Amino acid sequence: MRTTAGISSRGARRWAHGHPWIFRSDVTRAPDAPAGAVTVLDPQGRALGTALWSPASEISLRFVSRTPDTALDAGWWRARLAAAIARRDGVLGPDTNACRYVHGEGDGLPSLVVDRFDRWLVVQFLSAGVEAHRGEIVDALAGLVAPEGILARNDASVRTREGLARVVEPLAGTVPAEVEVREHGIRYLAAPHEGQKTGAFLDQREARVLAAGVARGRALDVFSYHGSFALHLARRADTVTAVDVSAAAIARAAQNAALNGLTNITGVEADAFDFLRAEEARGTRYETIVLDPPAFAKNRGAIAGALRGYKEINLRAMRLLAPGGMLYTASCSYHVGTPDFLAMLGEAAADAGRRIILRSVTGQPVDHPEVLTIPETGYLKGALLEAGD
Repeated sequence: MRTTAGISSRGARRWAHGHPWIFRSDVTRAPDAPAGAVTVLDPQGRALGTALWSPASEISLRFVSRTPDTALDAGWWRARLAAAIARRDGVLGPDTNACRYVHGEGDGLPSLVVDRFDRWLVVQFLSAGVEAHRGEIVDALAGLVAPEGILARNDASVRTREGLARVVEPLAGTVPAEVEVREHGIRYLAAPHEGQKTGAFLDQREARVLAAGVARGRALDVFSYHGSFALHLARRADTVTAVDVSAAAIARAAQNAALNGLTNITGVEADAFDFLRAEEARGTRYETIVLDPPAFAKNRGAIAGALRGYKEINLRAMRLLAPGGMLYTASCSYHVGTPDFLAMLGEAAADAGRRIILRSVTGQPVDHPEVLTIPETGYLKGALLEAGD
């Protein structure tokens, strides 16, 4: 008989309302078993479904099925992964060879990430519960996709809280140090073994196209990293200045520019806050600006400070905009919601003394699905703004 876990009424209500996470404080009877699949019971002993059990984690249980005693065998994983991959078929089209195949809870596969980079896959097992099924998952991906290699980017800090080692290791075949990604006519090099996230920022793919569509004149890409926005801007803007604090990132951006035959991008190694303040002091103006910073709020306690940081960079950028200029600005901080993000932009516009027009609000692309009952699946928000004066 399957090992069981007991949860509180509060935990049962959480699952009934569509959220798969059960925290340690709501586990009334922990499974006497290693990480893996368990059947979850409510306080009356009624089976609620099947979950992944993580003994060391604050998130102790992650539901995967409302059917009790679901066998999380090779067939189950293959079917669930096939469904996730099928959701991307016919949606992304021929414009890219890189996308997210599995977005964790967004695809009903909690704590699992699978990204495709051309002929290779990069995976992350972010909980002990899903790590326990690594073999079935890798076998299923190999059968469904037939990649030339599968790499585990299991170096995320969350694995420490799960009692798991942080490693980068091949799981099948070989994955090169660099993979050329095609994206709406632009090419850039992803770094699966060492790059940010799983090798590149796939979640801003459509936003880069949006920003490129309004680019003109003198353009500025702040927090440029490997220049993904800058590359798109450069096809329409006269010049692009790409700013990042990392010399290595600037060097990779230059490599990507050369890959596309673009000669109008200039990399600047600088702190973004210092650079923006200095440009304002010089009275510089830009017709197009992109702000795509890292997450400023890693937890709830950091929200106030994060909003101050977001306001600072956006206020400076608004002051740098030429009349009629366009600013695309984003936040990938889950703890800063869209309403707070937009309110911050309003305050920045007021302090900048500019009439700033909201042209559009952006979210996550189709391969990063956001489930309405699981707020944690949504983290990315952005806004396209126009200087009205």
